[in-house]
Amino acid sequence: MSTDNPPAVPLDKASDAAEHEVVNPAAAADAIPAVDPRLLVREQGLSGYLSEFGRKMKAGDLGSIPVVIGLIIIWSIFQGLNSNFLSPENLSNIAITMVATGMMAVGIIFVLLLGEIDLSVGSVSGVSGAIVAVLAVTNGVNEWLAILAAIAGGALIGSIHGFFFAKIGAPAFAVTLSGLLFWSGAMLQILGSNGTINLDSEGVVGQLTTYFFSDVAVGYGLAAVAVAGYFLATFFDNRRREAAGVPSRPLGEILLRTGLLAVFTFGPAMVFNQYKGLPLAVVLFVLALVATDFVLRRTTFGRNVFALGGSVEASRRAGINVTGIRIAVFAIAGTFAAIGGLFWASKIAAANQSAGAGDLLMNVIAAAVIGGTSLFGGRGRTWNALLGVMVITSIQYGLALEGIATPIQYMITGAVLLATVVIDSVTRKTQKTAGRA
Repeated sequence: MSTDNPPAVPLDKASDAAEHEVVNPAAAADAIPAVDPRLLVREQGLSGYLSEFGRKMKAGDLGSIPVVIGLIIIWSIFQGLNSNFLSPENLSNIAITMVATGMMAVGIIFVLLLGEIDLSVGSVSGVSGAIVAVLAVTNGVNEWLAILAAIAGGALIGSIHGFFFAKIGAPAFAVTLSGLLFWSGAMLQILGSNGTINLDSEGVVGQLTTYFFSDVAVGYGLAAVAVAGYFLATFFDNRRREAAGVPSRPLGEILLRTGLLAVFTFGPAMVFNQYKGLPLAVVLFVLALVATDFVLRRTTFGRNVFALGGSVEASRRAGINVTGIRIAVFAIAGTFAAIGGLFWASKIAAANQSAGAGDLLMNVIAAAVIGGTSLFGGRGRTWNALLGVMVITSIQYGLALEGIATPIQYMITGAVLLATVVIDSVTRKTQKTAGRA
């Protein structure tokens, strides 16, 4: 009896046949080995980088380009309206003011990378300032111990939020919204009936935003250290990559990047030195950005955060401790909220009932998103906090110089945030279409 279908082959036999299948040697010899596309780009020189840039633009991989262009436009408009906008004094004031919001934005970027949100950071910052004021001023505790207690309190609060989110399974939005209300009440309780506790302007917290390195050598020296450190780190990293046979940057590209970094370090140092000198607040902010960027890009923990933001289930199957990472991320957000609260307390030289209220929470989230961190998770860097908070603070100072009322400032900041979210959504769709998301 004949049939058109071939006889069935048992699965185990088919597997054995596949395992012992003989590959045609001639075909194997003619096969083209896979080449890392980064090598092709670098071998083509400038034209390769230009074509790669065009490809990224078509794919919606805009990076920080929109916010940089937006910042240039904002500065140009306000400088045209008021010649004092780009004065050393005003730029120095902008830099100092943006540190408190920027510190808090650094912490919330970790949460956004998971595709979640933390609505409690404003209230936590207020609790931080209240703890320092009550311990150091009211009870005479050593100020350094009071600062450590406030920061530890922020980390603990964040861990509690993370526990309810990661372990219990409550939505982060609901947990942190509850935290916003609870810690606002806790702050009022800590401050007591007086409601306001003035800080010593000569104390540690008081000098966070008032101390300047007046010696011009400090600003230029730190800039030189940053540039030299970047060059040496990149150069020796490339040597290791070359020895390992993986893609590395050519020396010309390293020198170009180092030159650009020199412009963005010596330029601000020159501006600051034309006023009172390099602000301590700016130095601490930059150190925080460098440290957190290293954690996100160079450590296993950072890679796990990005992986978790990409896919929770895939991360779980890969053996990542999803619960532990989530709790740690919210603890980081609480820690930086507390640090930001110390800078706010320093700025107003007091801890009062209005701390953490108003538009602070929205500005923190806006700084992270405007800087380039995606609301959908999995994309962003802590340096986005710097760019985003520069945009927001520049708008606020520019409008203030023009005497624009606060309601209009809120409306303009909200419009900028909406535009950024729209760009983020469109970019994400474009990347999906291009097969990059």
